[in-house]
Amino acid sequence: DIYFAEKDGRLTDAALRAIDAAAGVLRTCDVRRVQVLGLADATGGSEANMTLSQRRAPAVAEALTGAGLPAPAFDVSAGGDAGAPTAHGLAEPLPRRTEVVVDARPR
Repeated sequence: DIYFAEKDGRLTDAALRAIDAAAGVLRTCDVRRVQVLGLADATGGSEANMTLSQRRAPAVAEALTGAGLPAPAFDVSAGGDAGAPTAHGLAEPLPRRTEVVVDARPR
């Protein structure tokens, strides 16, 4: 998972370091598929949260591609605040993330 600041779709320095570290390992593998799902917390309206998660997922996918993962392997989607555990709009860091699932095999 790659985490974001509240109401922000930009990658943090920590997120970029995590992406670079993961990509370093994955460059030694045959990457078959990378699923990237952008998520948001329940703060704000659902439409704004969907827009935010639509910014987060491609930001992570582009950073992974830039780090050397094959672009055709990506499946990028957004989930907005669907399933966010804070029904009362409380700011929780856990949903402010992009989930990344990689299907890869050693070369």
